[in-house]
Amino acid sequence: MRTSARTGRSVMSPRPRPALPRDAVHHPVFARFYARMSVQADAHGGLAALRGELLHGLSGRIIEIGAGNGLNFAHYPRAVCEVVAVEPERTLRRLATAAARRAEVPVDVVPGAAEALPVKSEAFDAAVASLVLCTVRDLPRSLAELHRVIRPGGELRFFEHGLAPGPIMAGVQRALDRTVWPRLFGGCHTARDTLAAIEAAGFRIVEQRGVRVPERGPALPTSYCVIGSARRSDD
Repeated sequence: MRTSARTGRSVMSPRPRPALPRDAVHHPVFARFYARMSVQADAHGGLAALRGELLHGLSGRIIEIGAGNGLNFAHYPRAVCEVVAVEPERTLRRLATAAARRAEVPVDVVPGAAEALPVKSEAFDAAVASLVLCTVRDLPRSLAELHRVIRPGGELRFFEHGLAPGPIMAGVQRALDRTVWPRLFGGCHTARDTLAAIEAAGFRIVEQRGVRVPERGPALPTSYCVIGSARRSDD
């Protein structure tokens, strides 16, 4: 109740509107830039071939974290019976939903963060992390969640950029991570040691190889990538 200054009568106060839920990640400007850049990188930078290599031979139920605009969806083998694609950013999630409708395998795009996956434990035969572990807010927690949701003996496929092998570029990466890079590029960190983090989370690296993206031209802070697979050990 409140009193009207004009009439002196008591009137009902309007109910406050409930706060709208905030997305776990909200980078609309970067999301639009990434959507355009990633398509160009697939077409002209060799990323489409790497996506095919990453997903080759998968089967069963798959969870993909940080699905972005859904560029992986076209590369899933038909032996995959379901993909649950988790994407926290609203703009990218909308694009991923459109890509899911064009995919040859069933893809369910859902909101959620890698640090708290909205799925049951040991529910998936494999998980896919593709150019996303650089951006998660808590890398150990995100990998612990992947370990939780993959069945014992299941597989983690990864394609990520990370720490450069040389000290000069590694120093540049660390300086960028402390300053402008995460702010400009949607929370991306260039100097994370992805392989060490995967092993620390309870996975056994089965195979991995280093790749440079782009293959030719000047090296970027994000050029030093690794692609491979790891197994969740039986508990």
